Amino acid sequence: MSQIDIWSLDLNLLKVFEALYEEGGAGRAAIRLGITQSAVSAALARLRLVYGDHLFERTGRGLRPTAKSEELRPIIAAGLEKCRQSLLLVSGAGAAFHGRTVALGLSDDHELAIGRALIDLAKERAPGLRLLFKQTHSMLAADALMSRQIDLALTAGAIASRALGRQVLASGGYSCLSAVPGELGMEDFLRRGHVLVSSGGYVGVVDEALAALGQSRRVEASTTHFAALPALLQGSESIATLPIHAALALARLSGLVCLPCPIGLPRYSVELGWRGDSARDPVIQVVMEMVREVVKQME
Repeated sequence: MSQIDIWSLDLNLLKVFEALYEEGGAGRAAIRLGITQSAVSAALARLRLVYGDHLFERTGRGLRPTAKSEELRPIIAAGLEKCRQSLLLVSGAGAAFHGRTVALGLSDDHELAIGRALIDLAKERAPGLRLLFKQTHSMLAADALMSRQIDLALTAGAIASRALGRQVLASGGYSCLSAVPGELGMEDFLRRGHVLVSSGGYVGVVDEALAALGQSRRVEASTTHFAALPALLQGSESIATLPIHAALALARLSGLVCLPCPIGLPRYSVELGWRGDSARDPVIQVVMEMVREVVKQME
């Protein structure tokens, strides 16, 4: 292990580590940092000396973090976040946003429904801020927040951790999406094929509700992404049952039609989650308020 201490360490190396970890390659890290690729490579060599580990391994698609990098990442991210917060104490209100990136974890149904509105609001209230939308859901959001892969999480359902701050912003219901217009009754709902959106498996909230009624449906296919539904439904009688906000967004973009769901389904909460230290960051506070606003408009 290297004996280099904090007094002799160039703290800019930590910015290079962050860029390499998040961009997955020296070329992209160089573009992000505004330096040459050779400078990034030289900095990586120094980082390897400091931490006594290879840190990143070359693959066919770039650089992959080692186990030591995964261990270091949340610690380095927390340190850089504290440095950025300290600079906010002497920065003007507008200067705080320039060069900042806030990572928002959310599923693609929320990204479809509020992504553009959030971008437009950020341009108005936080010029210079970059938003990073990262795919997650309620079962993964807590780990992603704690490991500092994301700064905020917007989920359907409770975030599974008491160590994080959370706020219920709204509640949501379900609608059906189809390429075939017209009234959708229970008989037709059971006759037609279904496309399920699920992070895994072929059983969803619809199947649970139908089982309680002694009924079942025919699931033709399952996908992990709401954005795939237009391509999977067009030209068929198939149905997808999904959150109303996602159904409306996809209908606007694709020409599919929203139909009332013929069975009663439980409503779910829409929650915003954060780390306690991030909530003290004025930039994060602004983004949190923007998320609250666009989610309220989504109802």
